Amino acid sequence: MESEPLIDPEISDLFKKLSRHIRSRMKLIVFLFLLGLTIGIPLAHRTVDFLLSTDLVPSDVTIIILTPVEFIMLQVRIGAWLGAGLAIFALILEAGWKTGLVQKSPKPALSVIVSAIFVVLLATIGLIYSWNLLTPLLLEYLASDAQYAGLSTEWTLSSFVGFIISLCLASAIGFQAPLITLLSLNSGAIERKDLISYRKHIWFITFVLGAAFSPPDPLSLFLVSVPIILLFEAALVIDLAMGGNKGED
Repeated sequence: MESEPLIDPEISDLFKKLSRHIRSRMKLIVFLFLLGLTIGIPLAHRTVDFLLSTDLVPSDVTIIILTPVEFIMLQVRIGAWLGAGLAIFALILEAGWKTGLVQKSPKPALSVIVSAIFVVLLATIGLIYSWNLLTPLLLEYLASDAQYAGLSTEWTLSSFVGFIISLCLASAIGFQAPLITLLSLNSGAIERKDLISYRKHIWFITFVLGAAFSPPDPLSLFLVSVPIILLFEAALVIDLAMGGNKGED
């Protein structure tokens, strides 16, 4: 008796197509990554100065540097984050150029303009959410938790800055969930009924990725993952309202 495959063939085929597409765009991805490094490294000093001057640093917390090369490595990390973000947003815009948010819409000019507007809008909302709610709440929580346990609240510069930037980047990218969902449906890359049938898998993956960008506690995981899941569900509702193929919700 043959055992069932661990991964559905349709999902496996989708991942293969995605992998081939990314490989075909590797030159563009590498270029944007290097561009991010080129821009990000010089901006790192101003970024660090700005973050240290804000009220994000909790009271009774001291920011320290442990090694002479820590700031240099932080500059490289900031540049790498910026490059990765540029590459991801470029792939989303390319999908908008080829597909569009509205089926049978004029291509490519209107489609890419509309997609670009939504990319910027969703990224801005994600950054506002991270900067005004997610980041200060988690930083204060971590500092209070350490102080309550009687531990010294000294944070390294790379950990502090890296924590803030990674949360902001994760929010800016994660909030693209409705746009990515609509583009995937309109392009025919995946059917609505298939997307709905794998809803639990998508939720699980979202929580796994959320755990990678947040401290290991339920509150952090909830604040990072749930907004993205809600945006994904909102995209399904929007797709249905736009005349998408009806599926079993």
